[in-house]
Amino acid sequence: MTTTSDALAAAVDAENAAIFTYGVSTAFVSAARRDTVAEYAAAHRARRDELVAALNAAKATVPESAAGYTLPLTVDDSVSAVKALLAAEVDCTVAYRALLERAESSTARRQGLDGLTDSSVRAGTWRVAARISPATVAFPGRPG
Repeated sequence: MTTTSDALAAAVDAENAAIFTYGVSTAFVSAARRDTVAEYAAAHRARRDELVAALNAAKATVPESAAGYTLPLTVDDSVSAVKALLAAEVDCTVAYRALLERAESSTARRQGLDGLTDSSVRAGTWRVAARISPATVAFPGRPG
């Protein structure tokens, strides 16, 4: 595998974990947030499919989705659901920032930038919902 395909595979893993988190959280978010959850889950599936296509085109190994993922906290109400969704988006920003930094082609860099931007915006939505200030961070995806 190349540096780019390794980073693409890591982003696929982050997307699969986010899709799982959105699925679990759907049962716990308020009715007012269900449309947002559905929209964001669909965006993650579309982004994951784009990354899988890039890996297939590079004849690289596509990581399989796990049967389940360990969430960073127990999701048992709307507040914990929003916090889990925020954590999933932050994990995606980390993966996309790594893709952006490690990409060997302009196409992969664009995928990294687009994924980082979209996940950062969604993370901002969940920070607002959780009443976390500030709602945005200066350097999304920065480890630590």
